[in-house]
Formats: sequence, C-alpha cells, structure tokens
Amino acid sequence: MKKRDARSLSPEAQEAIRQKAVKAVLDGNKQIEVARIFGVTRHAVGKWIAMHRTEGAIALAAKRRGRPVGGSLKPWQAKKICKAIEDRLPDQLKLPFYLWTREAVAQLITKKFNIELSVWTIGRYLAQWGFTPQKPVRRAFEQNSEDVQR
Repeated sequence: MKKRDARSLSPEAQEAIRQKAVKAVLDGNKQIEVARIFGVTRHAVGKWIAMHRTEGAIALAAKRRGRPVGGSLKPWQAKKICKAIEDRLPDQLKLPFYLWTREAVAQLITKKFNIELSVWTIGRYLAQWGFTPQKPVRRAFEQNSEDVQR
C-alpha cells in the first residue's frame, strides 16, 4: 500500500487538513493521534498548533506556492532610480556607501519603494540602464602630465 503525500494535494485541501487537525487538537485529542488520523507527521501538527497560537487561524491559510514572482520596478520607478544614481552620491541620499554599488542601489530601491531585489537583479537592471562597472584610475593627483609624456 502506497502512502499518499499531503504535498501532492491542492493548497485548499492542505489548508482544510491543517484547520481540521488544529481543531481536533484543540478539542482535546493528542497530537500523535491527530497526525495518524490525517496522515501527517506529529511535527507538522505541532508546527500548525504553534502557528495557530501565535498568529491565529490566518496562519493556516493556503499560501502561494512555487518560485516567487519577483519584485520588479515599474518604468517610472526605474527612471527615478536612474536619475538618483546620475545626480547624487549614495552618502548624499543618507546611504552607508561612498560609491554606487549593487548593494547601494538595492538599499536605495528598498528605501524609496519598499521593494526587495537581489543583487543579481540589480546588476541586470544596471546593465539595462547603461551603468557599467568602473575601475578607478590609479594615478597620483600631483603628477605633471608634461613630465609624464616626456
């Protein structure tokens, strides 16, 4: 006899199992018995009970599954970020950086629009916007260009 895995059920069915299991435990049944009846682990039932106690019944609701549909910037948001990068330095915008890095841009986007983006996504955005990584020129400020050319 093959045991059915609850992960193969629809999110609505999983939610119903969670709600029924929590109700059964709150009605006085033991977690081990409830786990056996619903075909889940005792550990899962314990987690559901803890979530129900801290967050209420809403914690047992079905949630979106799969890879998150990423946060992305709308065109007007992208324009504002580009303008901020071109016109100002990070420390002028009260960010803890001296130069624009992917991390600095990520913090700026989070600060302005409350959108969390990965550093990789920021790198792709910067490439799209035409911002390329720059290496600082290594030369002394005091050098005399005429002497160098001679």
